[in-house]
Amino acid sequence: MNPKTAGDTPPGDLTPQPIPKVNTVTADDIRAALKSGFSDFLARPILSGCFGVFYAAIGLLFVWCLVWLDQTWVIIPAIAGFPLVAPFAAAGLYEMSRKQQKGEDFGWADILTVVANQRKREMGWMAFVTLFMFWIWIYQIRLWLAVILRDASFSGFDGFLNTVFFTPEGWAFLAVGTCAGALLSAALFTLTVVAMPMLLDRDVDFITAMLTSIRVVKDNPVVMLGWAAIISVTMLVSLVPAFLGLIFTLPILGHTTWHLYQRAVEPEDS
Repeated sequence: MNPKTAGDTPPGDLTPQPIPKVNTVTADDIRAALKSGFSDFLARPILSGCFGVFYAAIGLLFVWCLVWLDQTWVIIPAIAGFPLVAPFAAAGLYEMSRKQQKGEDFGWADILTVVANQRKREMGWMAFVTLFMFWIWIYQIRLWLAVILRDASFSGFDGFLNTVFFTPEGWAFLAVGTCAGALLSAALFTLTVVAMPMLLDRDVDFITAMLTSIRVVKDNPVVMLGWAAIISVTMLVSLVPAFLGLIFTLPILGHTTWHLYQRAVEPEDS
């Protein structure tokens, strides 16, 4: 890749790179990737778990800030949208799986150095895409609040919950918000399902990585929809006990994503 395409500035050479060949993905591939991901977690549970602890801590800090700023109405949509940024948070887990797959020895410094260096590569642009989608998620919640609950009055978090869950307007807000959120989640999943590990693994630009991810989903819609459902349910359930479930589920899903990427995209030397 032209060196100008890497780094924190927009690429100067806009010539598209060839999209790698993608494979047919089956349910057996999902099961095998999950098994490998769980094995990677068990091989280095403390280091893997630290990424889950960090992600959970950021979530708790985010909620605390909303309470401190008296923006409690944002808590539910923020928690629901928080898993959108998980693919970027799992970059270190992809690197762990990559090294374990190659039989390389590594420690904390090796993984954290690779993660830190991603800011100089195309991963930074993918992080921007991810955070932008999260911003859209929060903004559209504000929009539906203004449109659907404009005549509702609530003070504090308890009043917001009562309005949302026990009034017709609240039910309409939940229905519309859920549909809009599902569309955003599907779009982000399609763009990133293999793009993040691919950017860490190969010298490609983020546009090529996203196009490859889109092709994987396009060529395997049913199986990838199933994988998206597994991720969504697992992440949302993990958020319930004060984000603590993420300590285990984020690492396992992160490692699994690496192995699924390996099965979905042909290697460079093929």
